Amino acid sequence: METTSKSNLYWAYFILGLLALVSIVFTQAHVYYVYLVAYIWFGVAYGMLLQYGRFCIASASRDLFATGVPRMAVVVLVTLVFLSVVQAALAAAGMTSPFFQATPVGFHLVVAGLIFGFGMVIAGGCATGSVYKIGEGHGTSILAVVALVFGQAVFVTTGGFFNRFLPQSWVDSAATKTWVPSDKLTSWYDTYLVGYVFDKPSIQLSQTSFVSENFPGVARFFVGDALINTMIPAALLLVVIYVFFGRKGFIKKRKKAQGTVGFKDELAGMWNMLTASKRTMKVGMLIALTIGLQVIVAKGLHVKFGVNNFGELLAKMGHTADLTPAGKIFDPGYWFMTTQQSQLGAWVLGKVGLNMQDNVFLGVLSGLPAPWRNPALWMTGGIILGAMVTALINREFKFNLPKGELIVWGLVGGLLLGIGARLGLGCAGAFFVRIAGGDFGAWMFFLSMVGGAYIGVLFFNWWTDRKMAKEMG
Repeated sequence: METTSKSNLYWAYFILGLLALVSIVFTQAHVYYVYLVAYIWFGVAYGMLLQYGRFCIASASRDLFATGVPRMAVVVLVTLVFLSVVQAALAAAGMTSPFFQATPVGFHLVVAGLIFGFGMVIAGGCATGSVYKIGEGHGTSILAVVALVFGQAVFVTTGGFFNRFLPQSWVDSAATKTWVPSDKLTSWYDTYLVGYVFDKPSIQLSQTSFVSENFPGVARFFVGDALINTMIPAALLLVVIYVFFGRKGFIKKRKKAQGTVGFKDELAGMWNMLTASKRTMKVGMLIALTIGLQVIVAKGLHVKFGVNNFGELLAKMGHTADLTPAGKIFDPGYWFMTTQQSQLGAWVLGKVGLNMQDNVFLGVLSGLPAPWRNPALWMTGGIILGAMVTALINREFKFNLPKGELIVWGLVGGLLLGIGARLGLGCAGAFFVRIAGGDFGAWMFFLSMVGGAYIGVLFFNWWTDRKMAKEMG
């Protein structure tokens, strides 16, 4: 055990040393690449925290419905509340990310959430959870991420036969958008985005007339975005979780010990549920603070270099082929997961001869930078390696080669994650940040995702019962 522990520690040091070396090489190559270095180390921080606390939005839903354990669901909601205060403070200080935008509200969010939620149960993790579990050696998660990477890239560029099923209203609306080059409207997804999604209203509570008029100045961020959009709904959900999943066992023990129970005991039960996992709760709060710190650092880099997007720095270095027509690339400045993975898949497919920039998503909105010049992709890599460091130190790293059904679950789950993320314009992590930022529509995706996870649990229960019946009969 001692030898294994030392070996793991050496590997952890090696990974950190390698990342330090990469950081030095980048900063020596060009001062602008300090931008990439910042993304790398924030990714490492996220990865270490996620692995240490086993923080996973997929687990929050799966554990709740499959085993009746509310621990992770409670942590996610409390972290959401804490993050809303962090983001309100940043907004009040004028430090929000230029990338942050409220989600267009429509029925597509329900469909996207259901698909994503079902997929994350099948895959064994949401997009972020699958990524950090690669750092623990989970082969199924590797397959899920591979399917997520290439599935998204194919999905956003598929046209031809599938374009026949587009509603004419979407086609007509897309044709009126002069900001989209006509040669980029090629795929089903292009018309879906431009002709349907972007026509839907976006609602950020702090920007509504009701909130801004009644709570002027910085108060609108704390009242609208934090209190009304995040804290009150999260508190209501916590009460629902307590009533259906946390109350029974606690109250039963109280009745046995003292005979009768009252409101004071209910409050004690609620508090017991909230504090059941102090370690994971602390990690959740640290993740919220890390998200806030990343926004601050990104803002500092923007000020230092006089830009609003890393694409502007790439243009100065001559890498214009990486960019959108507006001279930008996908550069969120905070925890975001799926877009950069689709860029990786598209870049690889482009190298085998496919045109991956003749579409709106990659050719107009996100850009297609080389992987080593993609800041958000470096964050993803940092999450994997950060999680690996923590797993090695805690002797929790073990490579598991998936077999049989797990191969299918990983690939199918990852594919569904990608489709759901693209239909909804983001993954669970993105909507986690958006809810805390006052995005009303993000709740539609989030709650639908929980519904999809419930369906996924029902499916697995049915599949397991069916399999056992076959084996026994």
